This record gives sequence, structure tokens and C-alpha cells, in this order.
Amino acid sequence: MKYLNYSRIFIFLLLSFLILSCESDDAPTIYKEDSNEYVNNWMYQQMKKYYRWSATMPAQGNLSVNPKEYFKSLLQKEDIYSYAIHPAMPETAPQSLRRSFGFDVSFVEFEGKYYGVILYVLADSPAKNNGLQRGQLITKINGTVLTAGNYDQLYKNMIGSQTLSLQTTLYSSKSGFSDLKEVSLLQGFSFSQPIAYQVISDKNTKIGYVEIPHFDVGQAQQFLQIFQELKSKSITELVLDLRYNGGGDIASATALSIILAPNIKSTDLFIKFEGNANGGNIDQTFDQALKSNESKITFDALRSAHPSINRIYILCGNRTASASELIINNLKPYMNVIALGEKTFGKDVAGFPVEDDRIAGTKGWILYPSIYKLFNSRHEGDYSKGINPNVYANELQELEVFPLGNRSEILLSEALGNISGTTSKMKVTKLRLHSPAQIDTDVDPLLRFNP
Repeated sequence: MKYLNYSRIFIFLLLSFLILSCESDDAPTIYKEDSNEYVNNWMYQQMKKYYRWSATMPAQGNLSVNPKEYFKSLLQKEDIYSYAIHPAMPETAPQSLRRSFGFDVSFVEFEGKYYGVILYVLADSPAKNNGLQRGQLITKINGTVLTAGNYDQLYKNMIGSQTLSLQTTLYSSKSGFSDLKEVSLLQGFSFSQPIAYQVISDKNTKIGYVEIPHFDVGQAQQFLQIFQELKSKSITELVLDLRYNGGGDIASATALSIILAPNIKSTDLFIKFEGNANGGNIDQTFDQALKSNESKITFDALRSAHPSINRIYILCGNRTASASELIINNLKPYMNVIALGEKTFGKDVAGFPVEDDRIAGTKGWILYPSIYKLFNSRHEGDYSKGINPNVYANELQELEVFPLGNRSEILLSEALGNISGTTSKMKVTKLRLHSPAQIDTDVDPLLRFNP
């Protein structure tokens, strides 16, 4: 007769249970492909891998919430740049007046009345094609007269609208207000913008003026042609207008910097990227930063267009951001950079898109996280609160606002005065500025970087 060894059976069963328990704990949870959990779990893993502040991210938390809201819950409080979109959901994309209608606006009070001042209009945009221009004054938005108590809400309503009805007028110090005009706008697209440039002769000095709306991919060739022409006209000073440039491609910004900086070599350090423990730190020379997203134009070709300048005046403001701020900060080790205007926006981070391509044949969510903090060759940076200008000047000192590039325009006039040494005291007016609670900067959400 056999006797069972119950102690051995108990030990065997106990070990089997522990092994199965461990296997169950270690096995990844499988979520349905069409569920929020499926998306949010992926988001969390990508952010832990790439996000600049991954070490201080919260716990995974509730994965069943809306992906857009879940992504926001992972961000640092001060990080207003990272975002997530879904190609099939247009409402998830960042919205702004500039993106929807093609113009920027600010608000002022003059003699007890409130006006929206049109500051910038994109070429071939709904705004431009319907007659809007810089300097026009908005008196009504969708039939409502602007007041101290409603301009902020009306502004927010405009950003989220698909149609706009505006009542506008123009003001001249000589002739006063023009007749009121009604303008209707439909939301639409604006594509690549032209770069405006000219030579201004002031006494015996030839001054180049260049206004760049955005740093698009592949602009090196355009910069090369423009500055070859300016060089042929023997400019010795340069005013670069970036006050409405919200950023763009690092390689294009680098191409411009290569043209501008005197006495640089291709091997000189241009930019330092600082990431998390996974991404580490990356240093790039002028040549490396150029080649990150530009294969047709060489460093030497760009250097051939360098005009005879040793300093640069950069016109800036609270809509100057991202790649534009990079130019201001990263040229400083190599030349005298004089920023003129108001404090910039403060976007000192860069990254690249992270796409959810797990399901074949479909496009999932795309993350645009802040992956790197940016510094120049002297490790100067950390301008998340904006870059202070060397010369403070507000372009809205008068109700009459001149076109960009006009010598009477406030910031350009100030720059020309600094160049010639004949700066004049600005007139005192009754004009008061009123900024919305959140300025519609149309900052490029991602300073594009190809590691």
C-alpha cells in the first residue's frame, strides 16, 4: 500500500501557484484596439521614453479618459508647448486666428473706445483676400461693439469660429478715421509665405531689411538668393524682422545663421540639445545642424552670401518664438545681436513627432512632446519666460500703424535711429494697450529637430 507524501504535494502546489502568479503579474495587459486604454497606455510609454521631464511624470493613472485630456495630465505645469493630435479629428489640432483666417490682432483703448488692431496679415489668406491689412481697426466682432468688458471673450470666440464678421476702419493722424467697412471671412488655409526684403539708404549707410514670416523646410536656397542680392548692393547693416515669426525648422534657421554670422567655421558649435536620461545631450555644429534637414545647399555656399556686417538688429515681440528665439540666442556667441521691441514668447524646447502606427493601414494619434531644452555654444539658454530685448519699444505707440518695412513704422524707425545714432523721443499719446488673457501667438508647436 502506497502512502502519499502530502507535504511534497503541498509544496509543489504552492510553488506552482507562485509561478503562475508571477507570470500573471509580469504579463502586459492587453487592451482593445479601439479603446482609450489602448491609446493612453501607448501615450504613457512614449512620454516616459522621450519627454524631457519624464522623470517627474505622474503615475499612469486612469487610462479610460479621453486621450486629449490624458495627454495633458502627463505634462509639466510650465510646459505649454507639448500637444497631441489625431489626423481624423481636426478639433484636436491647435487653433489660432492666424491658422484659421490668416491674421494677428491686438487690442487698444483710444479716447474711451476699444479697437482691435490688425497687426499682421498672411499673403493669400482669407483675411488678405477679403481686404484686411496691417493697421486696420476692428470696431465690431460678429455685430458686437468692442468694450472693456467683452474684448477678451470676443477674441476667444474668434479663435474657435469658422466664420467671422468684422466692422473695420482706418485711422490717419492727418485725416482721422475712414468710413466703416463690413468684412466677412470664411475659415481657410494659408500656405508658404513670401520673404519681404529691401535696401534702405540712410545718409551714407546701406541697410538691409528682411522680414521672415516663418522658418519653413527648405528655405536655405531662398535665403541664399536674397542675401546674395543684398551683398551685391553693399549693405553694411541689417535689420531682421522676426516679430511675427513663431518658429519652424531648425535647419532653415541654421542656414540663415550661417549667412549672418561673421568669421565662423563649419565645425563651430551652434546648438546644444539637452534631453532626458534616454535621449541624452546632443551637440551640433553649424554644418551638422544644417544637414539635419537640408541636403541641397552647403555650408560654403551659404557663407559666400555673407554681407559685410558685424552686428544685427532683430525686431521682436511676444509672437517671436521657437526658431526665431533660437536665432537671437545662438548667434550671440558669434556676433553683436541687438534685439529691439518687446520680450519674446519663450519657447526654448524642441522635439520631433511620435506617431502611433501600431494598426496597419490607419493613422493614429501623433504626439508632439518637448524632448530637448536648447542652449547656445556657451550653454546660454533657459529663456522659457522669454528673451528680453536690448532696446524696449512697443510698436503700438500710436493708433496709426504703418506697414512693415515702412520707415515710419515704430520698430523699424527705432532700429534705423539706433544705427544712425539719431534716435528720437516717441510722442506721448492716450493710447492704452489691452492684451487678451491668452495671446494668440500661433507659435510653432514643435521646433522641428531631426536627431
